[in-house]
Amino acid sequence: MPIIEARNLTKRFHRPVKAPGAAGALRHLIRPTYTDFTAVDGISLSLEPGESVAYVGPNGAGKSTTVKLLTGILVPTAGEVRVCGLVPFANRIANAKNIGVVFGQRTQLMWDIPVVEAFRLLGDIYEVPDDRYKQTMAELVEVLDLEPLLPVPARQLSLGQRMRCDLAAALIHAPPVLYLDEPTIGLDVAVKARFREFITYMHERRGLTVMLTSHDLGDIEELCPRMVMIDRGQIVYDGPFAEVTRRFGYERQLHLTLSAPVPDVPAALAPVIGGRAARITDAAEQQLSLTFDGRAITSGELIRDLATALPIADIRLVEPTAESIIRKLYQGELRFDAQPAETAP
Repeated sequence: MPIIEARNLTKRFHRPVKAPGAAGALRHLIRPTYTDFTAVDGISLSLEPGESVAYVGPNGAGKSTTVKLLTGILVPTAGEVRVCGLVPFANRIANAKNIGVVFGQRTQLMWDIPVVEAFRLLGDIYEVPDDRYKQTMAELVEVLDLEPLLPVPARQLSLGQRMRCDLAAALIHAPPVLYLDEPTIGLDVAVKARFREFITYMHERRGLTVMLTSHDLGDIEELCPRMVMIDRGQIVYDGPFAEVTRRFGYERQLHLTLSAPVPDVPAALAPVIGGRAARITDAAEQQLSLTFDGRAITSGELIRDLATALPIADIRLVEPTAESIIRKLYQGELRFDAQPAETAP
């Protein structure tokens, strides 16, 4: 059975509409008006035990709202949701024992008390037996290298140190599900690498089910074989992350440096690219850029033909990255509802 399952999950917010200034506030007080905003619109989603899934989308798409619905923080307007067989908002205490949550912008640690005391308090809140608490903490302290941080108050920790401690705090009660909401925001490269190694370790060692929301493509590529993309509250893609780059990674660029000026570059290239899936995107003095469709013509064929038409001194081939593809999907330049590997008009 799926460990996380949502069917037609919907969340609408009732927002007040106020004119600016004191007059607007008074008018709203006497005759309030509201508008409905749908943050999550009929999402159906399921995760199997042990899956690691990236839940991505542009800002305001509904990612954090979905996580809050799955954790029981918010009550859905419509639809059904179950986590470990429980309805999160109706069984908040039982659900909290099955999940761990890390928000990149928030902390579970108590600001003025040592980290070790915060861990002990969380263990008591989750009613973790002493023997299991000691075993779990020993593993987390070793893997995350927390020993030097245990006597330090949370307010004295750096961002990277706090994130390591927050990860441990989320896993003290050994939950089967871990939600990560922008967990690496603001972290440096070394700390991000360590964070990813730890999540991979816990995923493989404990069979942890991970749901990650992030704008960092490094997190997604290393941690999540499956990607779910949400836009305007609706799921627009649910499948392998590698399929996204395969489906949309066809557009390539050639950047040429010419050994001598060419008076009329378009005329010189007309016999080469005419009728082919290639076009000039930029042309300057002895510099030329072309974009071509890798499905219709190979880079080798195009370079061979260009070398017969132009005095080429240097060539640089640029292939699309996962980050560039995701950015275009966010910006609406590519779309999933088109035929495979097509661009939006």
